[in-house]
Amino acid sequence: MTRTVWDSSVGKKTVMAVSGLIMLLYLAVHMLGNLKIFFGTGEFNHYAHWLRTLGEPFLHYEWALWIIRVVLVVAVVAHATAAYQLSRRDIRARPSKYVHSKPRASYATRTMRWGGIILGLFIVWHILDLTTGTVHSGGFQEGHPYQNVVDTFSTWYGNVIYIVAMLALGLHIRHGFWSAAQTLGAGSRTRDRALKTVANVLALLLTAGFVSVPVGVMTGVVS
Repeated sequence: MTRTVWDSSVGKKTVMAVSGLIMLLYLAVHMLGNLKIFFGTGEFNHYAHWLRTLGEPFLHYEWALWIIRVVLVVAVVAHATAAYQLSRRDIRARPSKYVHSKPRASYATRTMRWGGIILGLFIVWHILDLTTGTVHSGGFQEGHPYQNVVDTFSTWYGNVIYIVAMLALGLHIRHGFWSAAQTLGAGSRTRDRALKTVANVLALLLTAGFVSVPVGVMTGVVS
């Protein structure tokens, strides 16, 4: 039964929708946590420590954080796999160019695939930069996330990588939220305008929230 659902286009779109909403929920929480950096070193570092002690004493140190990470990895892999397979299926179904051109799609729709690739590469860089410290500039300091963030956004390339990725994220959310709503049956002729408005607002708020951190470092508000 599970295999049958996964093999169908509807099943893959449903997997994309559900996994996308899981990631969207995480992004909203993550963005709010990031904004704590504007309240100072102590507040931000305390928040980072709290994440590692979440669930104690029932859960051991960092267990909750690892559970969240595993869920996110599953969601990202499922989302990317379904997107890739649907793309390949679409190409196979239409091997030749259309005789008549299709109606012009929105910029977000036409860049969904490239946006997904950009975000995938960004996730790898982001983990290597602020989680493992492998590519971090200025000397990675374990247990000092505030200083690590300031180090990253004190470099021109750190700002460029992050801001470009967040702009791609905004476009991805703008189209993806509305698409997920259609797939899960929430869309209708009367609700479409409201859903598109919600998608636009979510994309704008999340993009602005994430971008505010490097902008804060660049302007000296966060230092």
